[in-house]
Amino acid sequence: MSIVSPLEGIRVLDLSRVLALPYATMILSDLGAEVIKVERPGIGDETRHWGPPFLGTESAYFLCVNRNKKSITVDIKSREGQKIIKELARKCDVVVENFRVGELKKYGLDYKNLKKENNQIIYCSLTGYGQTGPKKNLPGYDFVMQGESGLMSITGHTNGQPMKTGVAILDVVSGLYAAISILSAIIKRDKTGQSEHIDLSLLDCSVSALVNVASNYLVSGRIPKRYGNAHPNIVPYQTFKAKDKYFNLAVGNDNQFRKLVEILDDEKLKDEKFKTNTGRVRNRKELIKILQGIFAEKEASYWVDIFTKNNIPVGLINNLKEVFEDKQIMFRNMVRTLDHKMGKLMLVGSPIKLKESKLKDFSPPPTLGEHTEEILKRLIGYNDEDIKILNEKGVI
Repeated sequence: MSIVSPLEGIRVLDLSRVLALPYATMILSDLGAEVIKVERPGIGDETRHWGPPFLGTESAYFLCVNRNKKSITVDIKSREGQKIIKELARKCDVVVENFRVGELKKYGLDYKNLKKENNQIIYCSLTGYGQTGPKKNLPGYDFVMQGESGLMSITGHTNGQPMKTGVAILDVVSGLYAAISILSAIIKRDKTGQSEHIDLSLLDCSVSALVNVASNYLVSGRIPKRYGNAHPNIVPYQTFKAKDKYFNLAVGNDNQFRKLVEILDDEKLKDEKFKTNTGRVRNRKELIKILQGIFAEKEASYWVDIFTKNNIPVGLINNLKEVFEDKQIMFRNMVRTLDHKMGKLMLVGSPIKLKESKLKDFSPPPTLGEHTEEILKRLIGYNDEDIKILNEKGVI
């Protein structure tokens, strides 16, 4: 029996751009779906131009979330372009879009209209604030959402300014929610034959990602503060400075703390007030001062080695060179090298590992409009003359 990819046979019409939904459709494409990325003629997804760095003319930003996809160029503002999208929607299982609320309705490409073309369509919309509510017409950006969601209020040094994360993490979280929602809608459709309109918002996804910190506030009524690299509910669970550099120590329970005390063998750590996590949280400053004094005496590698041998969670703080030279990362095939038209391309691999099926073999991110003719001929039945006319009109 041949091994297939889980989403083999599923086709996605991707009207999205930038990061969140392209990240979601990349996951679907890794799992075997055929993803048709629709871009503006001559311009494409704006992230194609977000550089340096570039591989040839393609930005690293665009390359990171668009592998395995097929790029077609269509001017959806034109009547002919709208006709193409509707015809493609008939042949697709899923449509994803991140236009402002109501914008695609102007072109007859909203859920209601595309459902007329395909009554089992799964239509995923991601906007800044969702399809409803007083802010629904405002644009949404990860950086803005990191502030509005409260994430920045709990990120950064205790006495410093609020900080964003080093990546657009809320776009990534929203992309994951989109992929999950789409997969669940596919399962429902296969059971019932029903279509679905998924209404996601960056703000909703961002607030959901606050997890325990949000719960702390809702339970206590106290506004959380910034703890830098420390944890509001667990101590010691933070960054420490060794003799040479920083490392992270994550003591998650009382048993691990007892092991830590045995290893460090310092009388001050054996005080009754430090025996439970509740006591350690209440006496955080005193405990951290003691630990920091001890850790400053030896190199970080010493502490990481001894704690690892004793099953105490610990790790160095790696730069990206160190990350991609890590033996575990290499063993897990988390760096892939592809032949791209612009040259050799290294990409982050997929974290999804399947034992009884397989991911799609990686193909490089497409150049702008690389698959326009192939898709229009194969799925819609256009001929060379049709393609020529559409090119002359600037539709594709």
